[in-house]
Amino acid sequence: MGKRQPNSCGLGPALEAIGGKWKALLLWQLHKAPARFGELKRLVPEISEKMLIQQLREMEADGLVNREIFAEVPPRVEYSITEFGVELDNALIPLARWGKEYAGRAARPRQGKASALAPQTL
Repeated sequence: MGKRQPNSCGLGPALEAIGGKWKALLLWQLHKAPARFGELKRLVPEISEKMLIQQLREMEADGLVNREIFAEVPPRVEYSITEFGVELDNALIPLARWGKEYAGRAARPRQGKASALAPQTL
């Protein structure tokens, strides 16, 4: 029998496609509506221009985002999500739901071994 590869469950390639903290957010923004570069920069103000360019190029190469150049003066470029990107974005919805629940739980004090072993104050 062959050795099982770490990416054989599908999570590896999926996480590679959305790796980092920006791609999922950019997909979500583009799922709402196509956007120009400047619009995306305003919608995600924490991202640097260099990182936005890099992430959009990677997502375009992965087939998640379409880049359309309009023959106008000045030239206009618009980014939109592809059908493949919509599939990924839809797959991320349950993960986002889980993340919101986890964030709520993480804000509460833990009830694990550490708190059981902590000295009690009266």
